[in-house]
Amino acid sequence: MELDGRVAVVTGGTRGVGAGIARSFRRAGAVVVVCARRPPEVAIGGVEFVPLDLRDPDAVFDFFADVAARYGRLDVLVNNAGGTPHRALADAPAARHVRVLELNLTAPLTASLAAYEHLRAARGSIVMIGSVSADRASPGSAAYGAAKAGLANLARSMAVEWAPEVRVNTVVPGMVRTELSHLHYGDAAGVAAVGATVPLGRLAEPSDVGEAAVFLASARAAYVSGASLHVHGGGERPAFLAAAASSDFGSDSGKA
Repeated sequence: MELDGRVAVVTGGTRGVGAGIARSFRRAGAVVVVCARRPPEVAIGGVEFVPLDLRDPDAVFDFFADVAARYGRLDVLVNNAGGTPHRALADAPAARHVRVLELNLTAPLTASLAAYEHLRAARGSIVMIGSVSADRASPGSAAYGAAKAGLANLARSMAVEWAPEVRVNTVVPGMVRTELSHLHYGDAAGVAAVGATVPLGRLAEPSDVGEAAVFLASARAAYVSGASLHVHGGGERPAFLAAAASSDFGSDSGKA
């Protein structure tokens, strides 16, 4: 297996995308430790869970020291923990938005610093889980989009500062179908309708993100660092195409 004998930590790896990433690393042969504030509702076979609040720097440093001591090494850190409620900027005080920044930007920085010496010793890698929200307007989740934009820049800077011992890359998912998809897209019909807007015709599965993360952490990506790998099914169709298709501009009558 590609990661046989390697030790990987996945933050926030108890459900959704994080659980998919943990399963992908386990299938690739890695020893996988996931951390989050709450345990998984459904156990992930062969994956160890450790409770951890990523907003507590001392606890984070102790956690990585313990993992490295127990397993003798640390090869991969996947900074997956994150997320945000839908909230318009003016509907909440600044402190609420700061918490989103802390979870999605400060926490990955803290985890990366805590893991650095262990990863450096193993010549390992960090995989950030970003978002397409970093590159476009994100109404209703502006602080989240800003945090993910900062995370992408942080990853590129880390890739330069920590080379050649530690590679750092970012997976940039688009829309992913998880157990919480109904909160964003509605029922099964709503999920299908949203999926139809993606060029590949569906939302991503958590395993799609997980397999991309495994690739970036593996020897197959040995010369890949500071990169952003988009896993979004081709992205979003530009809205103007639909408008053009319904006009004379988009009809055969305008062709020579």
